[in-house]
Amino acid sequence: MSGAKGMQGAIDQNKKRRTINRVWRPVCTQASSYEECFEKDVKVECESQHEVVVDKLEEGNQRQEVHYSTSSCVSNVQCVNEDAEAVNEIADSVISSRALQDKDENKAIEEEPILSELKHSISVEVGASLMRFIKGKGGSTQKNIEEEMGVTIIFPSSKKEDSIVIEGVSIESINRASEKIHLIIDEAVKSPNLDYSHFISLPLAIYPELVDKLVSFQNSILGNPCKDENLDSESNEETSDDEDQQFDRQLDVAVELKVEDDSKHVKVDITNIPLRSYPPKTSKPSAPSELGIEKSIFIKPKTFHLTVLMLKLWNKERVDAAAKVLQNISSKVMEALDGRPVSIRLRGLDCMRGSLSKARVLYAPVVEIGSEDRLLLACQVIIDAYVEAGLVLDKDRGQKLKLHATVMNARHRKRKKKTRKSDSFDARGIFKQYGSEEWGDYVIREAHLSQRFVFDENGYYHCCASIPFPENMQVD
Repeated sequence: MSGAKGMQGAIDQNKKRRTINRVWRPVCTQASSYEECFEKDVKVECESQHEVVVDKLEEGNQRQEVHYSTSSCVSNVQCVNEDAEAVNEIADSVISSRALQDKDENKAIEEEPILSELKHSISVEVGASLMRFIKGKGGSTQKNIEEEMGVTIIFPSSKKEDSIVIEGVSIESINRASEKIHLIIDEAVKSPNLDYSHFISLPLAIYPELVDKLVSFQNSILGNPCKDENLDSESNEETSDDEDQQFDRQLDVAVELKVEDDSKHVKVDITNIPLRSYPPKTSKPSAPSELGIEKSIFIKPKTFHLTVLMLKLWNKERVDAAAKVLQNISSKVMEALDGRPVSIRLRGLDCMRGSLSKARVLYAPVVEIGSEDRLLLACQVIIDAYVEAGLVLDKDRGQKLKLHATVMNARHRKRKKKTRKSDSFDARGIFKQYGSEEWGDYVIREAHLSQRFVFDENGYYHCCASIPFPENMQVD
């Protein structure tokens, strides 16, 4: 028993000499801090028995005591350093693992907005003339499409570009917006708000003598307006108010009054009232402006032509297609003309819309010389080709061709505000003077795909494509 007690006392005394200092430290966020914290876990105590106690961090965050007995304190320190290196390795591993995890989390955070901002886009060929319909008044149509479909519509900076860009977060939203835009285009093309952009023309301004006649015609109308002397009932009604005013005029009349004493009646003798005559009223010729005639409604002489077909070609793709159609039918047109030149005669004037007093279009009728209708047959070949190519509006298909050479058109009138009041003009005086005018005979030399509102250096409409007509007789 005494031996047991002595052993127990030795153990207790040994425990008293061994002390383990536990260090509580904050969580480290930097590599250098980790190393400091782990180094603080190592305590070296050199006592009389040269016993070293090392606390180090093991797996599972458990602390264990490692006892070393050596003959010198230096050896103990060496062993402690080795364990410290092991602790540092563990710390480095933890730091690397934590850093890698943080890096992955940061990468995920950075990639998340990139994925959410990923956009799709498509380019839609619209045509410069149709951009205004997609924008709408004050941008209202564009705004509605963008809000409803969740897209952004980007218009070109140049008016010469025909395409817009639609951007969106999904292909579905972009396709829906594209379909909506195509519906707007279809409605705009069918409406009168989009004017014809091109037409098939047979140029007549290539003849200088005809251009000179048209210049003289315009100058005579604008400089010396002719008014019909025999006006219809409308002009007679305009003067009726002046005639009624004659009753209010004072007349110098000799009147003899006889008054009887017994009567209140007065007798008037009007047998000697003299008769007076007045000169007939004369009306001054109306100025051209009063007749609705001004320079802007005359056709420019250098653009004089015959019209075969009107077209709405609102983008480059359709213009190129129309040019190709004309070039491909050149041989068929030659065949319809029988390989021989075709000539026309321009004689007189006629009114296409309205009456002469309220005319809208005044033109010179066209007569084919020879009465073979070869020109009409060739024109029909051209029309059929464009209908087959799908370049003619539905409402224009099947219309009977009437060749004409327009000299005046009220739609060309220049005015600040749109009004139907000035959409006609009085052509009675013009018709009286030029109704039987002989404008001359001319050979049709070619057919053009002409662009309206754009002119070449010679003053004629811009030529997008052309085909020749026979100018000389073919000899078999």
